[in-house]
Amino acid sequence: MRVLNRGLMVWIVMGLVVSSVSSSPVAAAALKLATLVPEGSVWDKGLREMGAQWKRKTQGRVSLRIYAGGVAGSESDILRKMRIGQLHAAALTTTGLEEIDLAFAVLSMPLFYDSFEEFLYVLDGLSPQLEAKLEAKGYVLLHWGHGGWVRFFSRAPVHGIEDLRKQKIYVTAGADEMVSMWRENGFRPVPLAQTDIMTGFQTGMIDVLATTPLAALSLQWFRQASFMHETGLAPLSGATIIKLRDWNKITEADQKLLLADASALEERQRREIPAQDLIAIEEMSKRGLTVTPADPSAEWHSTARRIAESMRGKLVPAEFYDAAKALRDEYRSRIESSAEARESAESDAIAIAEPGGVSR
Repeated sequence: MRVLNRGLMVWIVMGLVVSSVSSSPVAAAALKLATLVPEGSVWDKGLREMGAQWKRKTQGRVSLRIYAGGVAGSESDILRKMRIGQLHAAALTTTGLEEIDLAFAVLSMPLFYDSFEEFLYVLDGLSPQLEAKLEAKGYVLLHWGHGGWVRFFSRAPVHGIEDLRKQKIYVTAGADEMVSMWRENGFRPVPLAQTDIMTGFQTGMIDVLATTPLAALSLQWFRQASFMHETGLAPLSGATIIKLRDWNKITEADQKLLLADASALEERQRREIPAQDLIAIEEMSKRGLTVTPADPSAEWHSTARRIAESMRGKLVPAEFYDAAKALRDEYRSRIESSAEARESAESDAIAIAEPGGVSR
């Protein structure tokens, strides 16, 4: 993604484009879906389970064939193949979604969200506008996807901003605006093709990658970058989408069945992914990962937030940045009010319980 160096792609196993993804119409609604998520991963299994439910509930009228692990190419390749009819659907990270519309960059700004719950509140508020952006470009949202919380994985410890500035940070090749932004803030971005991430670590071309614990474990990146910074940078989200022209070939009754199963998958990811992210950290720690504590100084957070704010109107459309900030602040205000109400109730309960207090 352009945001967070577009290296927030935790769902990546690189491979060559295979000839089996050939151009064909959606005969009998046999949908071809491509994704970068690793084959056999929690996300891949979820998609395959959803596809099995589609086939069963539609009595075979709709089936889903999944090309996982990057065998259909990068997300740019996947979108190109969707445009020309070789593919019908895709499970994309925000990187791919940003190629459709920059509005999706609002979902992955660094240190903009404090928690998964806060992020979901903003996502739910923005979802109608984001879905409209997709539809305007000829796509239909099936469900949102969640991949965990992005952190810096590095070859040497990163405690603070100055440590990070000394190391070479992976940036997806072609993300020129992100390269410029990193450099303007004193960092050392290294643009590389997605297929060169592991090679980049092995040869010393890169030292740092921003990704999620689940991805680092699934793809074994942590063995090359064995230090993880404690601070979570941003949620890794995405979406499963289908071309509108292919969606319209499915009956309305079957569309409702498909959307119900897609929604169920999204809800399951919302419940399970955050916990699995923490489990991944525990597993990697048993195998040599070192978690470096967050820098208590204000510079770490102030620098990240300054970068996020600089994205407004440049990498993130101003109206979406402002809408996200309003929703985020609304959520924080509600949480603060709820906490104050609890404290007040607890104080009243203590006063009642004390000698001389009011009894009921």
